[in-house]
Amino acid sequence: MSAVSTAGTVTAALSFVSPPPGLDPLTEFSLTEIPGADGLFSLQSAEDQRTRLFVLDASVYLPDYSPVISDEHAAALDLTGPDDALLLVVTNPGEDGTTVNLMAPIVVNAATGRSAQIILDGQDWPLRAELGARSA
Repeated sequence: MSAVSTAGTVTAALSFVSPPPGLDPLTEFSLTEIPGADGLFSLQSAEDQRTRLFVLDASVYLPDYSPVISDEHAAALDLTGPDDALLLVVTNPGEDGTTVNLMAPIVVNAATGRSAQIILDGQDWPLRAELGARSA
């Protein structure tokens, strides 16, 4: 994954193997860390600057989140093991707090930026899980 650092902010190019659900035909995105918010990123379309999501690094905010990624999905992303992957979850800020989508994480090959939003069929992860305070 090629990363560019500007004024202390890291931005990486992500290329989705297929458009994320609801974002067809977009496949090229930039992942930019939000300054001062460890593990929080902006995921912005390189093809349509108006399209942007906020995502969290699951390892920072959800250390117990451990979805099973199929061999087929791992192969599509050229992953050889769990350490190759960055696991991101889409956030949904609302009046009653922030929820995260655990049913469809974004899996990123940390070395190449090759990405996919994977729907976890047959796994018991919620679409809207409340995001609690981060443990120190």
